[in-house]
Amino acid sequence: MRGQVMRSRTAPLAAEKRPVVVKLGGSVVRSGALPAWLDAIAAVREPIIVVPGGGALADEVRACQTELGFDDPAAHRMALLAMDQLAWAVAGLRPGFAVGATEAELQRALDQGQVAVWAPYGGIAGRTDIENSWRLTSDSLALWLAGKIGAARCYLIKSIARQGTRMSAAQLARDGIVDAAFPAMLKDTGVACFLLGRGDSHAFAASFAENTPCGGEID
Repeated sequence: MRGQVMRSRTAPLAAEKRPVVVKLGGSVVRSGALPAWLDAIAAVREPIIVVPGGGALADEVRACQTELGFDDPAAHRMALLAMDQLAWAVAGLRPGFAVGATEAELQRALDQGQVAVWAPYGGIAGRTDIENSWRLTSDSLALWLAGKIGAARCYLIKSIARQGTRMSAAQLARDGIVDAAFPAMLKDTGVACFLLGRGDSHAFAASFAENTPCGGEID
């Protein structure tokens, strides 16, 4: 049955494994591809932290800001809350997925063999070291989290037809595929980052069994 998970992630994972951060684009969360991606993530027997984008909820924040005229810091907080809402939605779709706002909560979920799903508002709102503007969105936040926790790598999952196995962060930003702050964030964190698109869910799950990254490497 589509979307059915045959195995629940409840067994503790190997403590020495560095986690992998997986950013689920908002368009993916609201698409028919979501069940396949959640199944692929649930099948991986390594620590994973999912970062859902804000999707249509963040788009509504943009529209509301245009209409009402509140400032970017307020919009930034509202967009973080949009990510929080989709984190709870994603975690509510599968057993063994647990929402966490702080590093400690995320680590606790991983220690229990669960997929951790990041709700960023509690740990991000009000920080002065993270840009409070639309230049920095969930793509850069996922990479920021990956750098902060020492993740092995970061995957960006988008509703696009991925082309190639290597791509420029600067070009992806110019094309609007990642946010404007992403190239600098990639350089600052030094985390290996890969782009995945439509139809890549099976390759994603298989790559962990083969102990090799998949998708298009972003540099």
